[in-house]
Amino acid sequence: MENIALIKLVCALTVIGGLFYAERRWPVAPRIKGVGRIVSNLSLAGINGLLSPLIIVPITAFAALHAPPWRPEVLTSGWGILLDLLILDLWLYLWHRAAHETPFLWRFHEVHHLDEFLDVSSSVRFHFGEVILSAIARGSFVFLADVNLISVLIYDAFVLLGAAFHHANVALPAKFEKALRLFIVTPSHHWVHHHNIRSDTDSNYATVLTLWDRLFGTWSKTERWADMPIGTEGRTEKSLPGLLTRPLSPP
Repeated sequence: MENIALIKLVCALTVIGGLFYAERRWPVAPRIKGVGRIVSNLSLAGINGLLSPLIIVPITAFAALHAPPWRPEVLTSGWGILLDLLILDLWLYLWHRAAHETPFLWRFHEVHHLDEFLDVSSSVRFHFGEVILSAIARGSFVFLADVNLISVLIYDAFVLLGAAFHHANVALPAKFEKALRLFIVTPSHHWVHHHNIRSDTDSNYATVLTLWDRLFGTWSKTERWADMPIGTEGRTEKSLPGLLTRPLSPP
């Protein structure tokens, strides 16, 4: 288990570092805003990083290790892990959609969407309240579905790398990205989700597989363009204190 966590960390740092360089070498959109937004994003990530071993990991580990063992033997091996990865991705699609459609959850999730420019740092910009609520909800799902802890660790690695990739301000060859988008979430797919028009914000919910947006009819027809306005319709970016207190503000 420790080896998987170490491999996950090394892979994440390598990919994020590579994307950070690529954003500056081959950007899609001209960089706006200053160092302040990156400081805010990384500060939120730091808070969540401190909470992870104290709250997030224990919830997940407890749920996975104490789940009722109802699965047949065939679903406890490699095929079981593949199934786990698929249902975890479906669960995250449904949770993400609920975070947009439920006013209480949106108060927390909007902190992620108030960012008015997208880059790798945006992928770790989440309110700690959303992270805790998500951990509790996912823990319940992991418990009921008897999901293997190794599956959760592997999927979390996919999510971390995938989020860094599809938030990145990196220009990809158009044909390559179009083909890739048929299967997995790419920057062009996810940037539309951050368009500051609410109809687009409430679309393209998938995190890893774009299958779910096709299957549930949430694939936006809007195509990304370089200077697409990013953010939340009718609202503007906030300072770090404003982001931390956003859930307490009026809807």
